[in-house]
Amino acid sequence: MEDQLIREGEFEYVEKGDGPVIILLHGLFGALSNFEDVIDHFSEKYKVVIPIMPLYTLPIINTNVKSLSKFIHKFIEHKGYDKVNLLGNSLGGHVALVYMTRHPERVRSMILTGSSGLYENAMGGSFPRKGDKEYIKKKVEVTFYDPKHATDELVDECFEIVNDKNRLIRILSLAKSAIRHNMANDLHKMDVPACLIWGKNDTITPPEVAQEFQDKLPQADLFWIDECGHAPMMEHPRQFNEILEKWLDKTFGDAD
Repeated sequence: MEDQLIREGEFEYVEKGDGPVIILLHGLFGALSNFEDVIDHFSEKYKVVIPIMPLYTLPIINTNVKSLSKFIHKFIEHKGYDKVNLLGNSLGGHVALVYMTRHPERVRSMILTGSSGLYENAMGGSFPRKGDKEYIKKKVEVTFYDPKHATDELVDECFEIVNDKNRLIRILSLAKSAIRHNMANDLHKMDVPACLIWGKNDTITPPEVAQEFQDKLPQADLFWIDECGHAPMMEHPRQFNEILEKWLDKTFGDAD
């Protein structure tokens, strides 16, 4: 999908389809490929957009969840989108939550999958170790129920990131920011339709995290995917898309 990237000033993004806007927000180690099935499926009926968040280019002092939320607001303003549906995985879900606290009038719905914001067992509870590819491989495998999804390509991408000092420093800064910026006391104010799609076997944001999101968000529907870890849209893309499509149709109508 790299060849589909649109570059406009400080923004890089993929945009496909037409209709109501769904903005996909990637996680800490997220790549465009993580959402490939989502964008292919929903672009028949929606305008699906993936902005590349500046995880590795912000000044260290501004490398935090709030700054990423500000970036997304600038992007939405730049594109002139009105009401958007925010779909965030992991850190991307956290960015969506922070955005919602600041610009509720711009959010039509939230879709959270393996979202941080309440609790996250980042990197399986330990910091990434440079130079140890087997260690990185095991940590990538923890993301999934079935380790076959930790492909060589994905492991290589993560290995490259943690062996780049500048990027590693920013990863750790973002991870600490996510822990500090707990959203528990803000969730009751987020009165928009929310769809929670969670892996039953997620060990990074475990099932009790999804349950707490459902309990505290005013309009939350929770859906489980069995034999699934932290990235349902990658591990079970067909089931993920079916759940989300039915939820969108039920929530906003078939003509959406």
